Amino acid sequence: MGKRPHHSHAPPSVAGTSTRIGRPDDRCEVVYDARSGHDHEHAHDHDHGADTPSRAADRRRLLGALALTGVVFVVEVIGGLRSGSLALLSDAGHMLSDLSAQLLALLALVFATRPATPRRSFGYHRLEILAALANGVLLVLLAGYIAIHAWSRLGHPPSIDTGLMIGVACIGLVANLSAARLLHGAQSLNVRGAYLHLITDGLGSLAVIIGGVVMHVRHGAWLIDPLLGFAIAGFVIFGAWLLLREAIDVLLEAVPPTIDLERVRDEVRGIAGIEDVHDLHIWSITSGMFALSAHLVVRHDQPASDNDRLLRTVKELLHRNHRISHSTLQIESTRYEHVAHVHG
Repeated sequence: MGKRPHHSHAPPSVAGTSTRIGRPDDRCEVVYDARSGHDHEHAHDHDHGADTPSRAADRRRLLGALALTGVVFVVEVIGGLRSGSLALLSDAGHMLSDLSAQLLALLALVFATRPATPRRSFGYHRLEILAALANGVLLVLLAGYIAIHAWSRLGHPPSIDTGLMIGVACIGLVANLSAARLLHGAQSLNVRGAYLHLITDGLGSLAVIIGGVVMHVRHGAWLIDPLLGFAIAGFVIFGAWLLLREAIDVLLEAVPPTIDLERVRDEVRGIAGIEDVHDLHIWSITSGMFALSAHLVVRHDQPASDNDRLLRTVKELLHRNHRISHSTLQIESTRYEHVAHVHG
């Protein structure tokens, strides 16, 4: 997990003064400790439980995609059973994973709008990441199921009703592309995960169509059907890997892939009045919501009244250049001895 500065504020009557800045709903507070000369800013530039326009748009996209995916799932199951095609049933199974991904994404978006509490100060945003992790695991299990059944059919592949197989797969392809278009451009990691499900499932439907055409032309080449099952399992594993990797990175509080930590350090160091930056950590609270903590070192003879300017300048830089809206910044002078700090 990423390290954060340890803050210990004595009551204002003993250690210093506490001043709240900005609007009351900003929850931005600067605390100055007269003994150590630190300014600590906890910058909450967003409402952790707000129902933002992007979340509302993502929910509408998901509802439309759910309706399309649910109808096609039923059609593919019926078509797979009637045609005898494992490839089509595998594609229906992948469609089921699409449905679960979309349902979990929708639930995560709904819970994410719940307000923060004293115990859960970041609200419920991490539910989105946990749901994405569950989706990835589900995809792995589904790929294993498909591969086992494809293996069992390699020796004696049954005959297939290729006409029905091709027709149902075409319906699935059109529905997948339509649903994917609805989810394109979503901000949420979970919704983007559902979009990835639909894209890979669309590729699976395309493979089923091609395989069905080949089997129809070369009657008796039924071995293509279980081979298609293996190919679809490969698509599923690829999608699961991408989703699991991103979700695990968020849970491990890794630096977001779109942010260069050393570049951030250099930019903050380049601000007039800042001598150095250390204990810099950047992580994701959830998809698209980045957080940062750092110690800013200033000259010991710099007036304490200049700290507010530095904090505002750093915050503006972080938000403008890197979309980091939540920052915890500790200011210390060049004379401050921090060698006794213990960092776990």
